[in-house]
Amino acid sequence: MAVYSIKDLEKISGIKAHTIRIWERRYAVIEPMRTETNIRQYTDDDLKRILNISILYQNGFKISKIAGLNNHQLKEKVIDLSLDHSNTNVQIEGLVVSMLELNEHKFNGILTNSIIKIGFENTVEKILFPFLDRIGILWQAGTINPAQEHFISNLIRQKLIVAIDNEMATEHRNKRIIFFLPEGELHEISLLFYSLLARKEGFGVIYLGISVPFTDLETIHQIQKADAFFTALVNPPSNTDVKEKLERYKSTFPDTPFILTGLQIKHHADEVPDNFYLVSCSRDFKQIIKKL
Repeated sequence: MAVYSIKDLEKISGIKAHTIRIWERRYAVIEPMRTETNIRQYTDDDLKRILNISILYQNGFKISKIAGLNNHQLKEKVIDLSLDHSNTNVQIEGLVVSMLELNEHKFNGILTNSIIKIGFENTVEKILFPFLDRIGILWQAGTINPAQEHFISNLIRQKLIVAIDNEMATEHRNKRIIFFLPEGELHEISLLFYSLLARKEGFGVIYLGISVPFTDLETIHQIQKADAFFTALVNPPSNTDVKEKLERYKSTFPDTPFILTGLQIKHHADEVPDNFYLVSCSRDFKQIIKKL
């Protein structure tokens, strides 16, 4: 059984620790365990309850009313809210809970319902990407277990691979894009998603995957010259590392456009060389590749 501090609850639920303490005293929303030194400790069930309380509270429910609900009633209210697919925060919170529970069935249910309502592409951009940003912050803060992050990332990866397989039989144009992650980069969800979009737009895709050595990139480009490269910079390198990467790409492949995404490249938008393009959504990506 996992044990959480009140600060962990704050980071995961978004409710301030001070507010949680007040709600405990005034409404008895949760009854934490106590250490011998009187420090609060919370269980998985406590965390799930506070997450559901957070969802209802953020959607206009009064805490005095929420506090009177048992866990089953809380869950039912949240399910009712999740049927409103314009409320992406509820979907994201549901995915957080499914990650904490390692609950594949719940995860698949949320995604399937969203895909039916708003389509696969919108589900990835409006729900999965913000969700991944959220768990990235929680992981860096040490609030969630790496195994939980791996569990959910692999479920998302499976969904994308199935979608890509469905596009494999499509006849592609002569233009090709090489998709890769630099050495040390292991988060390939965005890489898979944008390679799927490229296939849908009729481009040939050379998918090299994660942590590709620079010399391998040169070799592949010599064997199969591409019309563009696509990569993502997610891990937090030093400022020098990003600049050196971009300069090396530019000097080695001076005539080939680079399409870039990822949190780290956004911090260096002003330093991107000519013929390098930043994308943050599918619309940007589609506009850029149409010009290739």
